[in-house]
Amino acid sequence: MSAPAIFIIAAAGILVGIAAGYWLPPHGRLPARDRPRAVRSILLPFTGQAISRRSLEAAVRLAKAENAVVMPAFLATVPMNLPLETALPVQCASGMPLLEALEQRLVAQGISVDSRVGRGRSARDALRKLLDEEHFDRIIVSADEDPRAGLGYDDLRWMLERVPAEILILRTAPEDTRRISANTVSGHF
Repeated sequence: MSAPAIFIIAAAGILVGIAAGYWLPPHGRLPARDRPRAVRSILLPFTGQAISRRSLEAAVRLAKAENAVVMPAFLATVPMNLPLETALPVQCASGMPLLEALEQRLVAQGISVDSRVGRGRSARDALRKLLDEEHFDRIIVSADEDPRAGLGYDDLRWMLERVPAEILILRTAPEDTRRISANTVSGHF
C-alpha cells in the first residue's frame, strides 16, 4: 500500500472517530445537564453540650464521599425579653466548647469545616434564620425525644415540611448512648 493511501485511510478513521464521539451519547457518564449537583455543604445543627456520635460519623462519611464542607452550627436561644443581639454567656459557655470540639474532630478527619452560630427565640427559629441566610445542600440532625436536648420531633417535622434541602434524620438505637461533648475532644470516633 502506498503512503498516500495509508494517510487517507488514517485521516478517514480519525474523522469517523470524531464524528462518532460528537453524535453518539456518552457511555458510562451522564451528560452535564443530567448529573446530580455535587453536595457542597452539610449543616450539622446542635443546641446543647453534646451531639449524637452517629450524627458526626454520618457527616464525616458523607463529606469524605462528596468532598463537602461540614458546617456545625450552634443554635442559641435568646429569651423573648432580650434583643436578639444580646450576649449569651451561659449558653456560649456550653455550646462554644462543643463547636470547637466538633471542628477539631472534623479537621482531624481531613474534612473542611465552616462553623456557624444561629440565634433565635427557639432552636427552630435559630435554624430557620440560619437557613434563610445561607444555602445548605444537606442537613444532618439527630432525632431526640427530649425537646430540652435540642430539636424535638415537632421541629423535625417542620424541617421535613418546610426546608428545601436534603435532610438526614438519625435516630440512634436506644442502647447507643455515645455522644460527642466538649469533654471528649481527644480520641477517635
